[in-house]
Amino acid sequence: MVYAPRLAPLGGEAAFSAVQVGPEILKTTPRLDQALESAPGVSLFRRTTSLSANPTTQGVSLRAIAGSGAGRALVTLDGAPVNDPFGGWVIWTALPSEGLAGATIVRGAGAGPYGAGALTGVIALQERGARDGLGAVDISAGERNSYRAAVSGGTQSVLITAASERTDGYTPVRGKAAGAADTPLDLRDSSAAIRVQHDFNGVQAAARLEAFEEKRGAGLLGARSTAKGTSETITLARPATQGVGGWRLQAWARTSDLANSSVAVAAGRATTTPANNQFSTPAQGYGVNAALQGHWGLATWEVGADARMANGTDHEQFRVVAGKFLMGRDAGGQTSVGGVYVEGAYDQGPWLVTGGARIDRWRSWDAERREFVLATGVTTINTSAPEASGTVPTGRVGVRYTLTPEVWLRTAAYAGFRAPTLNELHRPFRVGNDITEANPLLTPEKLYGIEAGIGGDAPFRWQASVFYNQLNDPITNVTLGVGPGTIAALPIAGFIPAGGTLRQRRNTGEIDAWGVEGDASGEVATSLTWRTAFAYTHARVDGGATARQLTGLRPAQTPEWTLTGGLDWRAMERLSLGANIRYVSEQFDDDLNIRRLAPGAELNARAAWSLGPGQELYLAVDNLADARISTGKTADFVSSYSEPRTFRVGFSYRR
Repeated sequence: MVYAPRLAPLGGEAAFSAVQVGPEILKTTPRLDQALESAPGVSLFRRTTSLSANPTTQGVSLRAIAGSGAGRALVTLDGAPVNDPFGGWVIWTALPSEGLAGATIVRGAGAGPYGAGALTGVIALQERGARDGLGAVDISAGERNSYRAAVSGGTQSVLITAASERTDGYTPVRGKAAGAADTPLDLRDSSAAIRVQHDFNGVQAAARLEAFEEKRGAGLLGARSTAKGTSETITLARPATQGVGGWRLQAWARTSDLANSSVAVAAGRATTTPANNQFSTPAQGYGVNAALQGHWGLATWEVGADARMANGTDHEQFRVVAGKFLMGRDAGGQTSVGGVYVEGAYDQGPWLVTGGARIDRWRSWDAERREFVLATGVTTINTSAPEASGTVPTGRVGVRYTLTPEVWLRTAAYAGFRAPTLNELHRPFRVGNDITEANPLLTPEKLYGIEAGIGGDAPFRWQASVFYNQLNDPITNVTLGVGPGTIAALPIAGFIPAGGTLRQRRNTGEIDAWGVEGDASGEVATSLTWRTAFAYTHARVDGGATARQLTGLRPAQTPEWTLTGGLDWRAMERLSLGANIRYVSEQFDDDLNIRRLAPGAELNARAAWSLGPGQELYLAVDNLADARISTGKTADFVSSYSEPRTFRVGFSYRR
């Protein structure tokens, strides 16, 4: 198989809290974000998955320090960032698991080659290698008119991956609380990618093109979203013929456009009225990165540089009277971040020592917010924010010591940062009657942490870690008041309806978090494999002078406990049975810890009948116990729930 051009890893990841998500998990889990959640602490902003999550809540974070719609983890595909240039979230439907070989999850702030954005860690995705013929196929059908098809294959120089899906979806508000305003979370999505590569006398070259689109219902009558975009990557590399060494040069670009309509919900959830029409949010992101590797005695090293730029504008219509939008809004700007780094690793005998340092320059400028009367074009608000910039040094160091052939110890310390996204700086949004205002004066978040771990490979594979992280200046949706009326603290937001809440994104003091995490896996004979993992995080906010009301509270969307487990049993030569479970403890849907989300556990099961090498028919049941897992709660305490029990049947081929 021929993979995308890449340099060999220095080998220092073993000193950090790293987890591998391999093809066996990707094969049995149709959604990449769900596959990644087999590692506790990996989560989207809310409890929903990419099956039903609005694009703006698909940001991913590692460890339950503080969830964020923008995400506090950097996601890369063979070195190129895949986070949205406007919002920082990830459109997971654009990354079908059939096109991937695996993922490496590194928890803890990323410095060195990972750069800005890896505040709580990095998820490094590896695309499938190219080979002659089909590499993967999956075709399935399920309840609620759900259909999905994905394929990946080509030649040794061309890899094509395509996927398409549709479902009529489920209604998130159910039971007595539901009204005529509540509708299903339907979904239509499609994506296609092609990678072309060639070896020019030892220089590996590859060009990758991708396009995607997804259309979703938001669970309320008249509320919908559409996200579409493209990505382009060109990579040149001359890796060492064996081991570490060589160079890599990569350039990438991404475009995205989000349309998102929201509604106000009447009493009793009987009707909705239009509240906001974000009809277009064009954004462009582009960047370059370069790396050079070599040896220095027994040590290996890498030096490099990277730069990312983004620009985008939010175009909206808002303020409805007699069913018509009266006002328009254009808000946006530009951001950039770039830095240089050095990383090294020394692996000799029982000792592995690694470390890296980098320095980044961030900048935001051209901030503009203009509001105007749609009928006349008369401008009512025309504001701008001053240019902001700064320099941030970060770094990490790790040590691992092998006590015996079966047991090792490790410790690490790190610092990282994340600059605010264009979405956080400039785009207000509305969900139901809750309004969140943007803030063009936001500054970067910074995280500092230490951790220690122990693990081994006998009698089974296991590891456990303890950590302490401090997140300074976290960007938080801070509650300023409740409706009805205009909130004096932020009159620019306008009238807040009854049952609604006004929030604004603000840098708020710090979040202190300590925790314990671990995982284990093994085999019973050769027919039964098992895996289990847990994460406990105690996180508390110190709101400082900016948000004193939050001091002592748990950050929104952060459970204390997450547990996962799985079993795979080859019951017969042709029959395989599998099950996995994920439990999440109590968490809160708001910063004031008022909207409580009860603990929940979801059990999924799968049975497969082999038709031949790599081929199988399968029956999968999601949420087998039909658990009512609360995923959200409004200001008037109406709960939304996750997907009910769902049956799927399909055909899978992996090579």
